Amino acid sequence: MAFQVKPVAAVIALSLVINMQQHSSCVNGVPKVPCFFIFGDSLADNGNNNLLDSLAKVNYTPYGIDFAGGATGRFTNGRTTIDILFCFVLSKRLNFWVLTTTLIPPSVLLNSSDILKGLNYASGAAGIREESGRQLGATISMDGQLKNHEITISRIADIRGEKRAKNNVNRSLHSGVKQWLAKKHLSECLYSVGMGSNDYINNYFLPQYYDSSKKFTTEQYAEALIKQYSERIKKLYNYGARKVVLVGVGLIGCTPTAISARKNGSACVDIMNLAAQQFNQRQQKFNRCQIHLY
Repeated sequence: MAFQVKPVAAVIALSLVINMQQHSSCVNGVPKVPCFFIFGDSLADNGNNNLLDSLAKVNYTPYGIDFAGGATGRFTNGRTTIDILFCFVLSKRLNFWVLTTTLIPPSVLLNSSDILKGLNYASGAAGIREESGRQLGATISMDGQLKNHEITISRIADIRGEKRAKNNVNRSLHSGVKQWLAKKHLSECLYSVGMGSNDYINNYFLPQYYDSSKKFTTEQYAEALIKQYSERIKKLYNYGARKVVLVGVGLIGCTPTAISARKNGSACVDIMNLAAQQFNQRQQKFNRCQIHLY
C-alpha cells in the first residue's frame, strides 16, 4: 500500500482564506475521510496545553474572541488552519453563519466518544527535539504526541475488536486481529503533521537557553532535525498512517518576536528564514516519498 505524503500547497492556500472565514463553520456533509489526526505546535494546538505547567498556553482572552467556544486554548482569535482544513475534508461545504463545535477534540479529551473520528495531539511550543520550548515550561514534544497516539490506537483496537466480536461465534478476538483492524481504520484517516518551528524559535535561536547553535551550523541542524523527523514519520507509517499532510516551517524570521528581538530596524531576520528554508528543502524528500518506510 502506498504512503501518500500530500504537498503543503493546499494547506498554505487554505491559510490565506482563514481571515475571511473566521466566523464560518462547517456543516454536516459527506466526509471525504472518516477520521483526522493532528500532530503539531501552537499553529494547531486547540487546548492540549491548558492543563500543563507552562507559559505556552492561551486559555484566556483576548484569545478566542472571534471563536464560538471562546478561549479554548487555540493560539489565535478565531479558528486555526486545522479547524478550517477539518471543514474541507469532513464536510461538503462551509457555512458562513452557522456556528457549531463539531471540531476534532484535543487529546486531553481522550475519553471522547468520537475517538474513531480523530484527535488533535498538537502542543504549543513543542518541537521535534524533546527539549525545544522547555524554557517556557512543560510541552508535549513530537515523541510525546506519538505516545499519546499509541494510547489512542490501543483504544481503537479495542473498539473495533468489540464491534467485530459481536459477529464472532466465540465472542473474542486475538490481539493481533484487533491491531490489524485498528491499522486498517487508520489507513483511511488523514494525518496532518506540522513540526519544526519551535526547534528554531524556541531552541536554535535562543542561545541563552540552548547550545544547539554552538554544536551545529544551520545546515547541520537541518540535517539532524530531518533525520529525527523522518524516524517519527516512519513510526506513523508503522502505526497504519497512509495519508499524511506535512506542513513546512514558515517565515519564522518575520514574526513580531523575531523582529523585535533584533532591534536593527530590518523587516525580517534573514538568518532565521534561511534556516527554515534549509529545513523545508530537506523535507521535500518526504513529498517525493524519498524516505525508506519498510
